[in-house]
Amino acid sequence: MDLTQRHCVPCEGGISPFDAAYAAEWLRNIQGWRLVAGSKKIQKDFIFRNFKEVIGFVNNVAEIADTENHHPDLFIHSYKKLRITLSTHAIGGLSENDFILAAKIDKIQGK
Repeated sequence: MDLTQRHCVPCEGGISPFDAAYAAEWLRNIQGWRLVAGSKKIQKDFIFRNFKEVIGFVNNVAEIADTENHHPDLFIHSYKKLRITLSTHAIGGLSENDFILAAKIDKIQGK
């Protein structure tokens, strides 16, 4: 399934988050991401050559996140490392939106 062709759907709550087994199935569609926080989040670490490169990537992620209206948690550390964590805050766990955004982040990393 090509998640990059899908779009995030606004979530105001009222739906159940993915359970661990279902989240693990969706995880197969994205590379390098892992389940964390009791399967309520997905996370991936990125390493860049320098600080300027990580900031450029963060800016690209911000553009996609704003377009999709689904925003990740971003943590820059050790000047060239980035950890991205995704979850659907309104439901306290994972939804299809998290995997769509992860796939789109991976796509820009490949450019």
